[in-house]
Amino acid sequence: MAKELDPTAILAQLVSFPTVSRDSNLALVDWVENYLAGHGISSTRVPSEDGQKAALYAQAGPAVPGGVILSGHSDVVPVDGQDWTGDPFRLVERDGRLYGRGTCDMKGFVALSIAALVAAEKRGVKRPLQLALSYDEELGLTGCVPMIAEMAAKLPRAAAVIVGEPSLMQVVSGHKGGVNFDVRIKGFEVHSSIAPQGVSAIHEAGRLLAWLNAENARLMATPPAPLAARFDPPFTTVHSGTIAGGTAANITAADCRMDLGFRVVPGEGIEDWVARLTAEVARVEAGMKAVRPEAGIALIRRFTAPPLVPEEGGAAEALARRLTGDNADHVVSYGTEAGHFQSYGYSAVVCGPGSIAQAHQPDEWLARSEFDAGWTFMAKLVEDLAA
Repeated sequence: MAKELDPTAILAQLVSFPTVSRDSNLALVDWVENYLAGHGISSTRVPSEDGQKAALYAQAGPAVPGGVILSGHSDVVPVDGQDWTGDPFRLVERDGRLYGRGTCDMKGFVALSIAALVAAEKRGVKRPLQLALSYDEELGLTGCVPMIAEMAAKLPRAAAVIVGEPSLMQVVSGHKGGVNFDVRIKGFEVHSSIAPQGVSAIHEAGRLLAWLNAENARLMATPPAPLAARFDPPFTTVHSGTIAGGTAANITAADCRMDLGFRVVPGEGIEDWVARLTAEVARVEAGMKAVRPEAGIALIRRFTAPPLVPEEGGAAEALARRLTGDNADHVVSYGTEAGHFQSYGYSAVVCGPGSIAQAHQPDEWLARSEFDAGWTFMAKLVEDLAA
C-alpha cells in the first residue's frame, strides 16, 4: 500500500506537471494512475487520437449504480507573457492562498477528488465514487467526450455528476452552451488602385463582423425568455477574438482568418445559430464570387459544447445543496463539461472551490479556505456514499 497523501500534497504533485493544453498530459496521468493503484483503485485511460494525451476514469467502491462522478480536467492555460512572481509550476502557500498554475482551474478540485477516492475506498462505501479526468477542456471541452461515452457504456450508472469548476462552492445548476468556428476567407489580390477588380478578404471579414455586431445589438434589445433572464448577460452572444490577414497596404488581401463563436443560452438551439451564420456566410460569399469566382469562405467547426440546462428535481443539484447548504439560484455564462455529461443522460451540476476571477491569471491562486471547504464537501460526500 502506497503512502496516503493529504489533498495539499496531491495538489503540489499535480501543479508540478506543466500540462498546458498544447503539450502532453501523460506524465500527470501516469502519476494519478500509479497513485490510485497504490491504494487499490484501478483506472482506465482513454487516449487521444495521436496518443499524446489521455483522459482517465476510475472507481472506488462497489460496482453498483447510484454513485457519484467527480469531474475535472488536467489541462491548464499557458503562462507565456504573464508576469509571475515565482515558478508557475511549483505550489506555494502564502497569506492564506495556494499559488500555482491550475490551483483554481482546476487542479485544486482534482486533488480533492483523488483524495476522496482513496478515502472512499478505505471507508468501504456502499455506492461508488467515480473520477473523470479529461484533457483539452481549455481547447473547447473536446477531450471529455469519448471518456464520457465510455464511462456511460462500461461503468455502473452514476446518479449525479459534480463538475468542480471554480464556483466558490456554490451550486451552479445551469450554464450557456457554445460553438466556435475557424473562418477562412479567400480573396483575390490586385493593386489597391484597382480594388473593385479584386476581392479583399479583410473587407469581407468586415461584413461578417458587421453582422456579428448587428446580431449582438438585436439580442441585447430583445426581452429575454424566463430561463435566459437568469443569466448575465441574459442573451446569446456572438464574438470574434482573433483576426489576421493581408500582405501589404496597397494590395487587396488574398487571405483573412478569424474565429467566430456563440455562447448560447439554454432554451435556444445551437444548430439554429449555426444555420444563421451559415446563411450569412453564403450571402457574403455570393457577393465575392460575383467579382471573382475563385473567392470564397470556409467555415471549420472547432468545437460544440452543449449547455447545462437547470433540472427540475435533479439528483445532482439535490445532493450538492444537501452537502453545501447552498439553496440560492446560480447560473453562469461560461461553459463546462457538465453540459456534455447531461447530454449523455446524467444529472449534473457545477460546484468547486475557488473563484473564476482567478482562473487563467498570472499568480493564479486558490484560497486555502476554499480548498478546505472543498475537502469538507468531499468528506461529507464519502459519508453519504457509505450510509
